[in-house]
Amino acid sequence: MHHDSDWNYVNRADQNRVPNLSRARFDYKRKDEDDMAKSTKTYEERIRALEKKEQESIEATKKLIAQRKELEKRKKAEESKKRTHRLCQIGGAVESVLGCPIEEEDLPKLIGFLKRQETNGKFFSKAMQKEPLTDMEEV
Repeated sequence: MHHDSDWNYVNRADQNRVPNLSRARFDYKRKDEDDMAKSTKTYEERIRALEKKEQESIEATKKLIAQRKELEKRKKAEESKKRTHRLCQIGGAVESVLGCPIEEEDLPKLIGFLKRQETNGKFFSKAMQKEPLTDMEEV
């Protein structure tokens, strides 16, 4: 696909040195077609120039990919930091209610307790207001 900027408006009468403008034909011709016709460079020189542009484009693309990956890495690290902070706050809240530290071996008991609360009537969800309360219910 070509863009309008890739095309030159060419008066074919002027190009063919036709004196009668009534016979003039106006046509569009690609800029690079005109440049190729007028070029004094050899095919090899033009190929090398295009290869150089291609290599520069590849290098620019690699740089953009590296920048995108770095941003994704920073985003993931920031999200992880926020999650860790949130989990620490939750653990601290639970420990403050219990009045003692929760050890790793206590975790299955805590998880079991919370699951039973959900099974028995979604008490934990209701307490956290993750489910709408009815008018008759209060926590």
